[in-house]
Amino acid sequence: MPAFHLADSLNLLSKLTPRRLFNASKVFASYQWSRLTGRPVQWGLPVSISFEPTTSCNLRCPECPSGLRSFTRPTGMLEGDFFRRTIDDIHRELLYLIFYFQGEPYLNPGFTEMVRYASEKGIYTATSTNGHYLTSDNARKTVESGLDRLIISIDGTTQEVYEQYRVGGRLDKVLAGAREVVKWKRTLGRRRPFVVFQFLVVRPNEHQIDEVRRLGREVGVDDVWLKTAQVYDYDRDPNGLIPTIDKYSRYRKARDGGREPKNRLDNHCWKLWHSNVITWDGLVVPCCFDKDATHRLGDLKQERFRDQWRNTEYHRFRTRLMGGRRNIDICANCSEGTRVWG
Repeated sequence: MPAFHLADSLNLLSKLTPRRLFNASKVFASYQWSRLTGRPVQWGLPVSISFEPTTSCNLRCPECPSGLRSFTRPTGMLEGDFFRRTIDDIHRELLYLIFYFQGEPYLNPGFTEMVRYASEKGIYTATSTNGHYLTSDNARKTVESGLDRLIISIDGTTQEVYEQYRVGGRLDKVLAGAREVVKWKRTLGRRRPFVVFQFLVVRPNEHQIDEVRRLGREVGVDDVWLKTAQVYDYDRDPNGLIPTIDKYSRYRKARDGGREPKNRLDNHCWKLWHSNVITWDGLVVPCCFDKDATHRLGDLKQERFRDQWRNTEYHRFRTRLMGGRRNIDICANCSEGTRVWG
């Protein structure tokens, strides 16, 4: 989990069943065996998956393919029947479901009903939203759906700063939506969802870190997380986003005078063993860094997920990763091991 909070952690652990625990043990053992031998094996099913509700978004954030409208893959909405079939296939082993990849989840009209379906299967559910669609009605549906964690992006404590990254967004609307969720939790007597303000630390807002923590307490959210920003052209940083505070930057000065990612990019990756991402139209991709789904390891329109998790494409990709991770494009700007939360 990104940050430790006792109530949230205990809630996650409460979702463990003997079957899920056994599956997680097999996944971990296969990962360690693969590292030891240098040859990838996979003995379990994913512990966690990300499902994409939609690629549509109302904002135009400068380092986001949804915001930039730069996808080569089609824009669309995840369909409930397709989602339910996949969950039915793997829910006995699956512990953690992230309802997010690209796009704004609440633009999908069936989003909260899909959350409810997964929650009723005893799966820990989480999503990330820009907060612009948390009307009173949606806030109530969110609380009633059984969602376990709601991450609300808030990248500035004043409109002037907020809109420098969240282009086209309104901070007052986000704060009003967060207050609606907090209100409905109290009204309905629910402890969940665990509500988080997530603050993407960039140069325009780095001076507001203390202020966002204060704002979180004022609104009544459960926690505030600070996240480092991925910048595609980190050598030039054309949008001026890389912070001056080194702790909150994914990048450092390179010997040639430019910048490079801080992470070491060892030739192994836990994500490729315990999790994966499924796009709205059923493409299976390695992780959340493959935003345009260029590394397609399966297609759920063709066959069910459990028949694809150990297929030839997955084995080939894991083998390639263990042979030279730096040579894989989506790994080059990977932030695993460089995130800061608090």
